Amino acid sequence: MAEKPQKLLDQVRDAIHLKHYSIRTEQAYVDWVRRFILFHDKRHPAEMGAAEIEAFLTHLAVNKNVAASTQNQAVRLSSRRSPQRPPLPLPTSAPARPRSH
Repeated sequence: MAEKPQKLLDQVRDAIHLKHYSIRTEQAYVDWVRRFILFHDKRHPAEMGAAEIEAFLTHLAVNKNVAASTQNQAVRLSSRRSPQRPPLPLPTSAPARPRSH
């Protein structure tokens, strides 16, 4: 019987363990991957590209008022999609947050 392929979030966890990152970093990265997938109606990241990452980051900046440093964490994670696939070409910077008055 053939083994089932490892689920995406388990792949993310394994990659983080290999780098000896903290459990909090693991939790944050897994949460970002989950948010990204849910934002795009549960599409697999392998089916998406730079346009979807840009849309997600814009959503974070405009609708969620997420700080640029937090968006950059999402960008770094998005560039590490899968061990079998090369990183995506990413925007050079995260979208700016709108100023609150």
